[in-house]
Amino acid sequence: MRRRLLWTLALVPATLTAANAQAEAPRVADSGGITIERAWAGATPGRARTGAVYMTVTDHGAPDRIVGVSTPVAETAGIYQSSNEDGVMRMRPVDSLPIAPGTPIALAPGGYHIMLTGLKHPLGQGETFPVKLTFGHAAPVTATVTVERAGALVPTDHGAMRGHGMGMDGQTER
Repeated sequence: MRRRLLWTLALVPATLTAANAQAEAPRVADSGGITIERAWAGATPGRARTGAVYMTVTDHGAPDRIVGVSTPVAETAGIYQSSNEDGVMRMRPVDSLPIAPGTPIALAPGGYHIMLTGLKHPLGQGETFPVKLTFGHAAPVTATVTVERAGALVPTDHGAMRGHGMGMDGQTER
């Protein structure tokens, strides 16, 4: 009995270390050919009807394009591009967004992003929700979006640090 207890206690630190390493490793939504990393949105005020989602999308296969976006938190979702024209910020919808193999495309504030219209409830900091991207050729990929603080220009724990957990839609997680 004592030997079994010592063996169990010896395994606890190794188990915790492995669990912590897995928790800190970036997880991505992956269809096999497309990966989505660092999906996030800013929190919205109480009566806001719009929001935006940002992420990095990488194509690991043949050239493709994002052709559709959906999420249960908004009536509609689509790809938009922000641009500065003569000092005035403009935003316009994009029918599809090409993705070149091996070249990550960042959907980020001030550029391409996913526009959510008709929010069904405010996006609260710390919440998560799914967003599904549909592609011209690759299988659809669903990622879990983490809501950051209102007005965030970058997610709080991305970049060189670990990534947010990305949900899968029957896809593998790594």
